[in-house]
Amino acid sequence: MKINKMIQRMLPHDDSFYKFFEAASQNLVNAADLMKEIVLAKEGSVRDKLIMQIKELEHHGDSLTHQIFSELNSTFVTPFDREDIHQLTSALDDVMDHMDGAASRISLYKIKKCPKSVLTLVDILQLSIAELHRGVEMLPDLDKKNELQRVFQKVNEYENTADTIFERGVADLFEKERNAIQVIKLKEILVGLETATDKCEDAANVLEGIYIKHA
Repeated sequence: MKINKMIQRMLPHDDSFYKFFEAASQNLVNAADLMKEIVLAKEGSVRDKLIMQIKELEHHGDSLTHQIFSELNSTFVTPFDREDIHQLTSALDDVMDHMDGAASRISLYKIKKCPKSVLTLVDILQLSIAELHRGVEMLPDLDKKNELQRVFQKVNEYENTADTIFERGVADLFEKERNAIQVIKLKEILVGLETATDKCEDAANVLEGIYIKHA
């Protein structure tokens, strides 16, 4: 097995995957920053413009996903397993899709003010995506064992925190919000944000798997 790994490392391979993944994870960082602005926006017109910007980032993410898959289909030797490239690409795309979905619902449901739980979830999502981006940037140098382990640990911690915030947020909605339709609307937004943190953990798990295989 070790001999096969050594041979694979010695073979020439396409390093463009690293650039694609860094671009995809940076796209998530930008979207998370916009998400924070959206939940803090006080004017509907400002919020709608920001939501349109997230939609543009979602389209950009889709374009990067297609480019990675196209590169995967045309490249003979890849820097790591083809299955891992496919899984990491899909996980990063899923994070973007759920953020975009949460942002779209804020607009479609005409949410004028987001509860504190939504803002807190966005804060956690920002932190998780920042760590994920750091992990992706370290893909070309998998020898940074301690730094990579910290990334995996932090993303896992953020996902657990997001679960707790989500549960408390939903409980608060049932307790304090008297409008049943509003409860449904806000819960869907919370679900979208919490699921985005789940997908961050999925992506981090793929990164960890890549690290283990190349350790």
